Amino acid sequence: MTRVAIATCEGDVDPDSPVLADALSAEGVRASLVAWDDPRADWAAYDLVVVRSTWDYTSRREEFLAWARGVARLENPYPVLAYSSDKRYLADLAARGWPVVPSLFCDVGASPRFPDGRFVVKPRVGAGSVDAERYAPGEESRARAHVAALHARGRHVVIQPYVESVDAVGERALVFVEGSLTHALTKGAMLAAPAGERDALFRREQMSIATPEPDAVDLATRLLAAEGYGDLLYARVDLVATPDGWAVMELELVEPSLFLSFDDAAAARLARAIARRAASR
Repeated sequence: MTRVAIATCEGDVDPDSPVLADALSAEGVRASLVAWDDPRADWAAYDLVVVRSTWDYTSRREEFLAWARGVARLENPYPVLAYSSDKRYLADLAARGWPVVPSLFCDVGASPRFPDGRFVVKPRVGAGSVDAERYAPGEESRARAHVAALHARGRHVVIQPYVESVDAVGERALVFVEGSLTHALTKGAMLAAPAGERDALFRREQMSIATPEPDAVDLATRLLAAEGYGDLLYARVDLVATPDGWAVMELELVEPSLFLSFDDAAAARLARAIARRAASR
């Protein structure tokens, strides 16, 4: 029987994990949940290792990438993980002409600059809304303290204007399997609640299935294809509405939630793709 490891973190609480495991079982694939940093794991014993909820890597990125580099049969592959785990890629996309939420990068030791209006401070290597905060004009001193706290932990920072449409219409999270859209969700305003209230239940309650706008799908599809990501096992493109049209908030290629529990067909499609790739190794 084909064996696949679903790489996760210790104490995995991803609601997608059992959904994906069941879908893989239906394809004749034996799936095992394995923490990426488990020293007992024999990664070579699997036909394929699929990165999923490795959500604790953000404070140990170099360790995580060293692990990924050493796994021969990995999806998404190491070069993609290395590049897209640092939000500096947003500057590259903008330089190549893609519409991207304007981003200021403040490396450790540098002094922050803040845009006019409301803005967001978050780590350059981060997942979800962890360590991200929204600030209003007049709160620059709090924002500087936030930047200083992240810098003290060795974490570079990205600063972006807060996109006001998120409060009204949310973000569009477009999920792709092998370059084709499977489903889309609306992500509510995650930063509207205090950090202490943004637990897993809150984040899940902010999600709802969406009928994606054709121009959003077109942008995301073209972006993945043009940037060389059209054949990845999975990808998620998060877009926000601006006065000039859709803009990229995140290009999620490492360990994005794929929200498989919202769409059974997407879980089955991903499982079939995994089974094919595992069998071809």
